[in-house]
Amino acid sequence: MTETAQKPAIDIRGVSRIYGSGPYQVAALKGVFVTIKQNEFFTLLGPSGCGKTTLLRLIAGFDFPTSGEILLNGEDIAPLPPFKRPVNTVFQSYALFPHMTVAQNIGFGLEMLGKPKSEVKSRVDEMLALVHMEAMRDRAVSQISGGQQQRVALARALAPKPKVLLLDEPLSALDYKLRKEMQIELKRVQAETGITFIFVTHDQEEALTMSDRIAVMSSGEIRQVGSPWDIYDRPTERFVADFIGETNFLAAEVVSVSGDRARVRLSSGAKIPATFPDGTTPSGKVTVVIRPEHAQVTSPSSTALSGVIHDIVYLGTDTHFHIRLQDGTSFTVRQQNSRSGPCGFSKNDPVSIALSDDVAQILRD
Repeated sequence: MTETAQKPAIDIRGVSRIYGSGPYQVAALKGVFVTIKQNEFFTLLGPSGCGKTTLLRLIAGFDFPTSGEILLNGEDIAPLPPFKRPVNTVFQSYALFPHMTVAQNIGFGLEMLGKPKSEVKSRVDEMLALVHMEAMRDRAVSQISGGQQQRVALARALAPKPKVLLLDEPLSALDYKLRKEMQIELKRVQAETGITFIFVTHDQEEALTMSDRIAVMSSGEIRQVGSPWDIYDRPTERFVADFIGETNFLAAEVVSVSGDRARVRLSSGAKIPATFPDGTTPSGKVTVVIRPEHAQVTSPSSTALSGVIHDIVYLGTDTHFHIRLQDGTSFTVRQQNSRSGPCGFSKNDPVSIALSDDVAQILRD
């Protein structure tokens, strides 16, 4: 392995970005630290205004940090203008040239770099094959679909062989079915090229589908970095648990801790096992999260939780049971449907909720 390959693709060290001055200062980023690996599909996920696009712009060179360092393959690129950085960007709007053909759009950047015509043609052919658009090479971009335009924008950004590709919500203008198709295509292209992709989105499902790792952002800070499984099944903070999918929050008190497991007492008095974030030792009153699909509705019994069904929502693939627990807390259970018929429960039925030993997670905050 070479020295360059051993270094992170992008290393963000204590980066802050402050706009305005005096009482009008706004901190878009607050001392962000994150390391992005070589050949990784890395996603910055969070709500509007969380700082994810600001961070992407700093990496691209469209803006400059107030403090901190941005390293690419170990070299500080923070002071460099965009055209001197070996990165490229795919924008939400695509920014294609409507008077050019598909092939001309893809080759434009290479021509601006002064590449020989033979090299431009060869690279354009290679990119057309990569995005499966060989038959569209001479079509005007105004005559192709939104999904095809997205592929052209991707091919144009990849043509100069950037070390890092930045993608700023490039799928947001597409309809749902096409977005799902393009998610798979983007992941395929990333795997085939081996280029580091840094993807910005506010769509949780999109992030979970495509990413090797995800950084969840809020208020200019990174709250958690991990694999899609880590982020969904082992959230460390309430914001992450609440932002990613649906979840149930339960008040509890720690009874004991042994190794990487704790035992907590719920308001019902029942004791259940729970995992907790690395680097913490939970104690006292805590919040426990349980995903709706990790619980099961059963007939009344002596389980950890019981309550009354106050609503049942049938969604085709699964059914959502909205239950009011004995202490008044709302709890949702999501169960996959089968061909055997209706669920067998009705509104206002008393029920219990069965939990396996590995479904509860204690939050850090």
